[in-house]
Amino acid sequence: MDVILFLIFAIIAVVCGINVVVQTHPISSALSLIGVMGSLAVLYLLLGAEFIAMAQIIVYAGAIMVLFIFVIMLLNAGAESKKGRSFVAQLLGMPLLVAFLALVSYFIQRLFPATPLVQFGAFKSGTAQNIGRALFTQYLLPFEVTSILILIAILGAIVLARKELE
Repeated sequence: MDVILFLIFAIIAVVCGINVVVQTHPISSALSLIGVMGSLAVLYLLLGAEFIAMAQIIVYAGAIMVLFIFVIMLLNAGAESKKGRSFVAQLLGMPLLVAFLALVSYFIQRLFPATPLVQFGAFKSGTAQNIGRALFTQYLLPFEVTSILILIAILGAIVLARKELE
């Protein structure tokens, strides 16, 4: 049952990911990105990482996507205009893509050794306690540097917004 759910949500993630790139309207792309984030959260749940799955929903599918939608609406971005494609791109695009994917998969199989299969639900390190302990011990410096960078970005946005008002 776990393998079937994994395949269903993996296919949903891939289809929504392709849809993000193919869509011409930015709101449709953002909604497809929410589909990717939701299906990734389900994949995290299948692996036993409940905290990471909920953080995925709350932070990425919730807060970040609301921010993306606000920026799209603020910029008043319309649908992308279609341009004529070259005949060479239409003729060679798909065969070259298939050849590239075959080459990449060949190198991945050759360079990386075979690993044991994933056991669904066997991952026990995704609890809030384990993540908090790692975040505030092993990853404290990157966490604080990221916090400072976000603070600088917010201050820069405020300064730029003030200049536009004056």
